[in-house]
Amino acid sequence: MAKLTKEEFIKSLNEMSLLEIKELVDAMKEEYGVDPSAVAAAPVAAATEEAEGPSTVTVTLTAAGPNKLPVIKLIKEATGLGLKEAKAIADNGGAVKENIPSSEAEELKAKFEEAGATVEVK
Repeated sequence: MAKLTKEEFIKSLNEMSLLEIKELVDAMKEEYGVDPSAVAAAPVAAATEEAEGPSTVTVTLTAAGPNKLPVIKLIKEATGLGLKEAKAIADNGGAVKENIPSSEAEELKAKFEEAGATVEVK
């Protein structure tokens, strides 16, 4: 059997019906134990994740600002911590919430900035 070049293989795929391509994919799964559609989808999934950024992030307080009381209240609300623990984060900085979706992190960041605090989303 003659070896096909990549261009010849693609040209032959263009001439096939969808049913014939599906049968080819199924035969490749059976013969090689590999799902070619999963292999082709992996780089697309990785590129999508890179474009969107990480799926979970950490919101870190870097400075509480001049008026700490609203910031302490926000920390308590966001984390469920007690007053003493929330005040410690406001005084010393640190992670407010970890492993949260990016959209939630952006909302939280906006609330903290509105209260006069400086936060980072990593």
